[in-house]
Amino acid sequence: MKKIPEKISGSAEKFNRFLRRNAAGQTDEQNRGLKNNIVNRAKRIKHLANKKSTRKTIRETAVSWAFLLPSLMGVLTFFVIPFCVVVFYSVVNNPIQKEFVGFFNFERVFVNNAFRQAAYNTFMFSIIAVPLAVALSLFLAVVMESGIPFKSQFRSFFLSPMMVPIASIVLIWQVLFHFNGIINVISMNFGGPKIDWLKSDKAQIVIVALFLWKNLGYNMILFMAALSSVPKDLIEVAKLESATDRQIFWTIKMRYLSSTILFVTIMSLINSFKVFREIYLMTGDYPYKTLYMMQHFMNNTFASVDYQKLSASAIIMALVIVVLMLIMFNTENRYGKDIEG
Repeated sequence: MKKIPEKISGSAEKFNRFLRRNAAGQTDEQNRGLKNNIVNRAKRIKHLANKKSTRKTIRETAVSWAFLLPSLMGVLTFFVIPFCVVVFYSVVNNPIQKEFVGFFNFERVFVNNAFRQAAYNTFMFSIIAVPLAVALSLFLAVVMESGIPFKSQFRSFFLSPMMVPIASIVLIWQVLFHFNGIINVISMNFGGPKIDWLKSDKAQIVIVALFLWKNLGYNMILFMAALSSVPKDLIEVAKLESATDRQIFWTIKMRYLSSTILFVTIMSLINSFKVFREIYLMTGDYPYKTLYMMQHFMNNTFASVDYQKLSASAIIMALVIVVLMLIMFNTENRYGKDIEG
C-alpha cells in the first residue's frame, strides 16, 4: 500500500493533467469524468487517513487502560467492595439471616455508652491536638527560617521521632509517665504530688504531648518548604514600604501558606485518629475512660463479633471525617485562593 503523502501527490499530478487537457480543448464530458475520478480518489484517501487515525486512537486507549487496570483493581478490591460490604452489614440484622432492619443498627450505636464516651474523647483529643500541632509546627518553621544558630541540629532533633520505631517510643513514654516513672520522681523531689498519669483525668495530656512530639517535625518541614517558596521581591517591597515583620507575615506569607495549612491540618486530623496504636500499646484494650477512643470501641466491637454495630459506627465515623474535610476545603477556597488568581 502506498503511503498517504504519495497518494496525495499522485492525485495532484492527475489534477494538473486535467487542467492541461482542459486548456488543450478536451470535451466537457471528459473533463467531468476526470474530475469525478479525482474527487473519488481524494475521498478514498481521506477515508484511509480517518481509518488509520481511529486505529491509532483505539490502540492508545487500550494501552492507557492496560496501565490503569492494576490500580483500578486495587481500588476495587481494597476500597469499593469492602465499603459496599460495610454498608450492607450496617442495614441487616446479622450476616447469616441478612434481614433488612434499616437504621436500627445506627440507633444501637448512638444509645451505646461506650460509643458516646469514645466519640467524646476522640472529639476532644482532635480539637485540642490538631490546632496545637498546626500552630506549633508553623511557629517552629518561622523560627527556623529566621536564621537561628544550630538550625540543622534543631531540625534533626524535631525529625528524630519519625525515625524511632513505635515500640521504642511507647517504652520511652512508659518510663517517663509511669506511676513510678521519671516525671513523678522529679515532681516528688521538688515537693510535688505523685500522679498516676495514665490512669487519671490527666491521661489525655500525655497522649497530646506524645502526638505533638511525633508530628511536629514532619509538619515543620512542610511549612519550611512553603515559606521558602514565598517570593522574596514581595517581602523586599513590603520592607521598603516600612511594613513590620508581623504585617509581612500576616499579609504576605500567610496567603502563600494557606494551601499548606490545609494539607497539614488534614494530615494532622488523620493522624489524630491513628493515635489508638500508641494508647493501645501503653494501656491495652480497656484504658482509663479519658483514653477510650473510637478505635478502642471498634476494636472491642470487632472482638465481640458484632459486625452490624461495627459497620454502623464505621459509617458514622467516615461521614464525620468527610464533613470535616468538606468544611476545610470550603474554608480554603473562600479565604486561601491561589495568589495568581
